[in-house]
Amino acid sequence: MRYQLLLRLSLFLAATPVLLHGETPSTGETFLLEPVDASRERTVPVKVYLPPSESPQPVILFSHGLGGSRENSAYLGEYWAARGYVAVFVQHAGSDEEVWKTVERSERMAVLKQAASLESALARSADIPFVLDQLEKWTVASDHALKGKLDLEKIGLCGHSFGAVTTQALMGQRYLVDRSFHDPRIDAFFAMSPSASRGISSAEAFGHITAPVLCMTGTEDGSPITPETTPESRRGVYTALPTGDKYQLVFEGGGHFAFSDVGFQDENRIAHHHPAIQQISTRFWDAYLKGDAAAKTWLQSAAPREACALVEKDVWEWK
Repeated sequence: MRYQLLLRLSLFLAATPVLLHGETPSTGETFLLEPVDASRERTVPVKVYLPPSESPQPVILFSHGLGGSRENSAYLGEYWAARGYVAVFVQHAGSDEEVWKTVERSERMAVLKQAASLESALARSADIPFVLDQLEKWTVASDHALKGKLDLEKIGLCGHSFGAVTTQALMGQRYLVDRSFHDPRIDAFFAMSPSASRGISSAEAFGHITAPVLCMTGTEDGSPITPETTPESRRGVYTALPTGDKYQLVFEGGGHFAFSDVGFQDENRIAHHHPAIQQISTRFWDAYLKGDAAAKTWLQSAAPREACALVEKDVWEWK
């Protein structure tokens, strides 16, 4: 199984991102920004998907996985923007595509493992608050394209894999060392392929989190970088979260790249995966960023099973 995961990661790194399976509706403007955090001498590139709206809209930030970029998961950025959200996709230097692009293919796994470091995790956890600070400046700047476009009272954060680690940090995960990265500006969290706690129990790490959380994983969702991360351990994050506005989708047979949009057909990505991710995540944002009571009722029912064509062994649960 580990060999298969390594092979898929190699294919992932060699692939050109394209959309697969998911719906790709038209949106408003899409553009790139390159803000610089002077305090860290660090550029934090972002890609903004702006909905076709003249009024301020809720904001969703997205954190890519190891070796990715702001161009990843466009199937979500496009979908969310078309449904009234400003989607801001963040790129994390030091754990992005630049890590592997300049090395031989035989060396890529080694450099990726080095990039999956505590230093990278800390940098990522600082990137998100920095971007939020920038959004606060841009939305009031008279000469900026985002002026008056952002409702920063309603913010969500999503990430996949290493991006889920970032998402968990910002939602207030506790660690063996007494340090918190919680950002109270963020209202709801969506983690794809979440990672269990290390050093302390998951109950200690996640048992205090009261914010709305959506987790998604698959029964084959292992890790090519950290073999101790198993599909079972990923599901343990949801188990450890307290009752109240918590949700989990588990794809039967879904692998780690079921949530990506790279240009090859992962054997663990099935036709209904991307549409289900799009629809359920949007209803989650609707419920907790737009205060849509009907969306919350929908989430806390069996309705997603039929609406998203989930198969019999797919798990949809809430508490």
